[in-house]
Amino acid sequence: MTLRSEIANPEGKRRYVRRLFATIADRYDFITRFLSYGQDQRWKRRVIDLATIGSGDRLLDLACGTGDIVEMGARRARSAVGLDVTFRMLQLAHRRFRGLQGPAPHLEGVMRDEWGSGADLHGPRIQLVCADMLALPFPRDSFDVVTIGYGLRNVPDLPIAVAEIGRVLAPGGRLVSLDFNRPDNPLVRVVYLLYLTVVGSALGWVLHGDPDTYRYIPESIRNYPGARGVTRLLEQHGFIDVRVIPVLAGLMAIHVGTKL
Repeated sequence: MTLRSEIANPEGKRRYVRRLFATIADRYDFITRFLSYGQDQRWKRRVIDLATIGSGDRLLDLACGTGDIVEMGARRARSAVGLDVTFRMLQLAHRRFRGLQGPAPHLEGVMRDEWGSGADLHGPRIQLVCADMLALPFPRDSFDVVTIGYGLRNVPDLPIAVAEIGRVLAPGGRLVSLDFNRPDNPLVRVVYLLYLTVVGSALGWVLHGDPDTYRYIPESIRNYPGARGVTRLLEQHGFIDVRVIPVLAGLMAIHVGTKL
């Protein structure tokens, strides 16, 4: 079975993505820095600035990976939750938080049995949760801000994921999402996807002995609706004032929206 056919339906994509991110977790930070030309952290700081997180806000960071966005946001929020479907990512996030200089976050929630509650630490409160974005384990209106870094493109069913985000956001809550874009211009899109395919194949071969490992990125973009499509979907699910901020000459995009 080819990679393209394997991720062509929601169930196949769900299985593939879970297997993929468990495989690449320990190299995830390196890959995001490499493919963003070292701009990844600057873009993520922009996500936090656009979220306008206040001291009374409850923050949820989806597809939190190794925890860089939730760590940035937690220093401004009342409380913060980092959620990821890959358990190894959360282990690495925990390691990041333990190694922080200065005030360190509390660690609690579903990971508590393995890692301790962190009750002796002082600083922002971060809860790490291993769960699926398509079935968020939180009540309605639980959060004031939702952030996402490279997450929406990877979900097996994008409308369900957006509906779940809307459900857990309180009225007036903000969503800020950073992801690859799918360029509208056909020529730019072909060149962009070809570049990612070549570079991804080489990286996959060198780091994992499997060229398909990072070839997934351009394949996922082929099926992604792009910035305009995501904007329409957000508006259909009750988000207002939705805007797109182009990044890297429009090859990446940040979506900002408010729940009605």
